Amino acid sequence: MAAENAAPAKSNTDVDGLSYEEAREQLVGVVSKLEAGGASLEDSLALWERGEALAKRCEQWLEGARKRLAAARDQAAQDG
Repeated sequence: MAAENAAPAKSNTDVDGLSYEEAREQLVGVVSKLEAGGASLEDSLALWERGEALAKRCEQWLEGARKRLAAARDQAAQDG
């Protein structure tokens, strides 16, 4: 049982290398599986954890984009 519990946590660490689009696509898949129901409690928890990791990755990308836009606006204001 401990090996099963370790696997989902390990698989959630691979989200760091995902692009925004990849993370969003996987998150949509996770949500669909959870909404469909029928998964065991353990599988549902693993899906939830994966979804949380994917959502966090998407938020990291969006925050990075916000910062880049703000920097571009600041630069344009200084140049203009």
